Amino acid sequence: MTTTPSTASPTPPAVRRTPRPTRTQRAAAERTVRTLRRRRLTNRVMVGVMYLAALLAILPLILILFHLVREGASSISLDFFTRMPAPVGEPGGGMANAIVGTLILVGLASAIGLPVGIGAGLYLAEHRGSRLALVTRFLSDVLNGLPSIVMGIFAWQFLVLPMGGFSAYSAGVALGAMMIPLVTRSTEEMIRLVPVSLREAALALGFSRARTSLTIVLRTALPGIVTGSLVAVARIAGETAPLLFTAFGNQFWSISLNEPIDALPLRIFYYATSPYDQWRELAWAGALVLIGIVFTISIIARYATGARHGLGGD
Repeated sequence: MTTTPSTASPTPPAVRRTPRPTRTQRAAAERTVRTLRRRRLTNRVMVGVMYLAALLAILPLILILFHLVREGASSISLDFFTRMPAPVGEPGGGMANAIVGTLILVGLASAIGLPVGIGAGLYLAEHRGSRLALVTRFLSDVLNGLPSIVMGIFAWQFLVLPMGGFSAYSAGVALGAMMIPLVTRSTEEMIRLVPVSLREAALALGFSRARTSLTIVLRTALPGIVTGSLVAVARIAGETAPLLFTAFGNQFWSISLNEPIDALPLRIFYYATSPYDQWRELAWAGALVLIGIVFTISIIARYATGARHGLGGD
């Protein structure tokens, strides 16, 4: 006779009861919740403030561009870029001489300011602890904050009077002198970003210090130097005060460097302060073209900055 084993039902596992939080733990949890809510609220408020600050930063530029386009776009035509200024009462006219004069002055100032500024920045970066470097760095910072009209008066006293008249040379020297401190400081900062290991590697290969600075360090920092140089060019392209004391302006076609020459900032100033509506409309158009030139230079500078970061990431 076979007996079947009895199957006993398994005993259920013991249920572990979670202990109730104490009053101190509940108070701490409530404080944590309140702290997180306050932090989220503070974060949202600060993000909103930053968005508002960014909007306020670009709002003046947007308003200026909108106003320039509204007032000056109607006067932009092919004649504006190819014709000379027309006498009062005659329709049409342009600023061909002012546009060409601006390009001449910017080129002359760049030929003076860029080599001096880049060389000075290279010296400051390579001999940063010398007494001459400290004095040069301090004076460059002072010159960066110098009002442009002071530079114009200085050029008038030491260039215009000895030369016996206004000229493109004196204007180019004044603008070039304004470029030097800006290019100097930007060049120094870009060169100081070059890794020391590159210098050490070149010196270990037998390069002289001068050859290392010119062929290794300067070449590595070149995109950043180009960016700083373009920013300096964009700054002097719209300067008016130095040109009032040096170039003076010229309503006729003139590309001679020994004679007064016209420029967009000067022509805008003369037309904007005139009592004639036609000239004021051309002043708005000239301001729009000048902003376009500065905007184009800024885009090129941004492209050069992107190239520098691209080289740094390889």
